[in-house]
Amino acid sequence: MIRTSEPLRLRQALIPFVCIIVLGYFAYHAVYGRHGFIAWLDIQNRIDTLQHQLAEVEGKRIQLDRQVALLRPESLDPDLLDERARAALGYGGANDVTIFLERPQDRRPNQR
Repeated sequence: MIRTSEPLRLRQALIPFVCIIVLGYFAYHAVYGRHGFIAWLDIQNRIDTLQHQLAEVEGKRIQLDRQVALLRPESLDPDLLDERARAALGYGGANDVTIFLERPQDRRPNQR
């Protein structure tokens, strides 16, 4: 006669059930955890954004370095000096054409 006992079947099912729970716990944290896949994607996105900003800032710095080099006494460019002086002082030459742009009007109604 074969006797089967219910507690024996429950014990045999308990080990795979616990393994599945533990595996699910680690799988969840591998995807959504603080150091998981989603966090890694966010960090990669941030890196790409910052590298783009760095490239823009480096380009601007190179441009400014060139302008500063032109204003040094040993390599002074008279045209650049004239341009900067006129822009800073608001003066124009006799042969210069000056175009005045209207300032934006206030959005408030006219007061009389």
